[in-house]
Amino acid sequence: MQSLWIFGYGSLVWNPGFAWSSRQLAQLAGFRRSFCMLSIHHRGTEEKPGLVLALDAAEDARCNGVAFEVSGEIAEETLEYLRARELISAAYLERVETLSLEDGRQVQAVVYVIDRAHWQYCGALTLEDQAQRIAGAVGGRGPNCEYLHQTAAHLAALGLPDDELEWLSARVKVLQGP
Repeated sequence: MQSLWIFGYGSLVWNPGFAWSSRQLAQLAGFRRSFCMLSIHHRGTEEKPGLVLALDAAEDARCNGVAFEVSGEIAEETLEYLRARELISAAYLERVETLSLEDGRQVQAVVYVIDRAHWQYCGALTLEDQAQRIAGAVGGRGPNCEYLHQTAAHLAALGLPDDELEWLSARVKVLQGP
């Protein structure tokens, strides 16, 4: 198998969980990063869902993130790992989309986008509603706020600050108190 490209826009940016041979900043057209998926496994529970990021289709949108290249020798096992992690509740759809890499190349990459028809889709929440939910949710991989703060900090460190994530991070800190 050829090498495989994978697009990280949320926790994959700071916790890919797989071996990669190279990585570059990248941009995906036609989607925006959004806390539009209820999390009932990793960052919340069925009783108290949290929120996780998803790629939500939006005309004229562009999402900045990280493209990871995986060697062909481990491409299949990497896909198995990602499917177990990302497709746990079937709210994401695995797709192949064109990424624009920082070096000017375009590559086909595996991306996980939200299924707007799935019951976990919640794209109409206000930022304040998102902050309230994130501040109090905890799931199998830890507090929802950790996911938010880590993602916002790592994107900023890469030179890819996200205004909504930065606002949410600051708001959640206020909601949780000193």
